Amino acid sequence: MSADPTALYSRKNPFPAKLRTNRKLTGAGSAKDTRHFEIDLADSGIAYEVGDSLGVFPTNNPSLVQELLGVLGLTGEEQVVDTNGQPVSLREALTRFYVITEMDKKLLAAIAEKDPTASKFTAMVTPEGKADLDAYLWGREVIDPLLEYPAAKFTAEEFVKCLRKLQPRLYSIASSQKAHTTEVHLTVAAVRYESNGRKREGVCSTFLSDRADNAPVPVFVHTAKHFRVPEDPATPVIMVGPGTGIAPFMAFLQERKATGASGKNWLFFGDQKAATDFLYREELEAWQKEGVLHKLSTAFSRDQAEKVYVQHRMLEAAEELYAWLEQGGYFYICGDASRMAKDVDTALHQVVEKAGGKSPEESAAYVAELKTSKRYRKDVY
Repeated sequence: MSADPTALYSRKNPFPAKLRTNRKLTGAGSAKDTRHFEIDLADSGIAYEVGDSLGVFPTNNPSLVQELLGVLGLTGEEQVVDTNGQPVSLREALTRFYVITEMDKKLLAAIAEKDPTASKFTAMVTPEGKADLDAYLWGREVIDPLLEYPAAKFTAEEFVKCLRKLQPRLYSIASSQKAHTTEVHLTVAAVRYESNGRKREGVCSTFLSDRADNAPVPVFVHTAKHFRVPEDPATPVIMVGPGTGIAPFMAFLQERKATGASGKNWLFFGDQKAATDFLYREELEAWQKEGVLHKLSTAFSRDQAEKVYVQHRMLEAAEELYAWLEQGGYFYICGDASRMAKDVDTALHQVVEKAGGKSPEESAAYVAELKTSKRYRKDVY
């Protein structure tokens, strides 16, 4: 028997895919740059399920690499070892193998050793200095302390030893292979901001949006068995995915359409402004007309004086939402773990209390039972 072709590609051996489509989803005037990417998996043998994530290995921005080399006073041709112990040029090492944005405290300790005026770092790298270290690292990158203490000089080899390994980024897959057999889709917001007087950017999001058109995109599938569509196609599905959290639900809806699932689908989507941030509006409205998407509840936080979020829409529709849960509906959340997921969870408890006529304790028990029976599923980051 021949080997499973899917097994050829993994985190250790990613598939060098081609980026076929790079489409901006946000309109002119949006505060965000959110994009739809279509990546070609033809001839890879890679299979994925809806709910899975795609691992992407980015490369660093060449202009940041060049600036870093200038600050270090090095050419980039110096020989170093990569994270696999193989000899490469310093330029290649900084482009492909090491993190040159977020810094490691090893770098600060090394700078303090080389430049006595950088003694503040010595205290920061101790367990007691953690709060000061966190405050210093916030909004700063590898280049910042080097610019601050130019007297700290490194050889190429010394410098890479102070850096962390560049890791892949995981993105929720936004397509179903039943609808797109040789492709995988992603929904990604390109991260760009300014801090401490310098422009900054997310490594992988800008790799995809700015630098991947003419370069291979090394990818692998990260399985997420906890975030699947219900096995019974008649099960109602409630999906809460503001911003790029909509990604897996685009996949869910494609899958439910492709399999002819009879269960109802309800999507809660939110972002800043309807005119510029209504991601996938045409596709969603087409699915509504076709009867694939039975309910679409939107919350655009900046379209009125008072901010409205997805959790507010849930509370407004408490009776119907509770009815869907009582019919055996599955409840899914995707997106920001720190605030949104907590706010949505609180709203879910309130929906059960309000529409189910339950006490806070009974509501907590009801939601706990949803989790136990795997009808409450999260993909949060």
